[in-house]
Amino acid sequence: MKGQVGLIISLISDAVGGNIAGSALKEQSLGTLGNSIAGIIGGGLGGRLLSALGVVGGTAAAAGTQAGGLDIGSLIGQVAGGGVGGAILMIVIGFIKQAVAK
Repeated sequence: MKGQVGLIISLISDAVGGNIAGSALKEQSLGTLGNSIAGIIGGGLGGRLLSALGVVGGTAAAAGTQAGGLDIGSLIGQVAGGGVGGAILMIVIGFIKQAVAK
């Protein structure tokens, strides 16, 4: 159950990150659905990268899971990393889309 809750929170934060970036950079925006999809993909990649680097989800997450609770610090790190990763991918795709359109 905890894994599902974390996944849902991560997907939502990733989509929100993509949409925030899209609203901040109107020229690169892909629309609400496009921003959300780019955000989810970018957030997933960013979360994996941060986990591989040991920035998010290290021993504290394992200890929190073993203790039967959610590790709030790890969850906040995943939300922040996912939102930033989602925003970055949305911006990159927006720039590519804009360059191809010219």
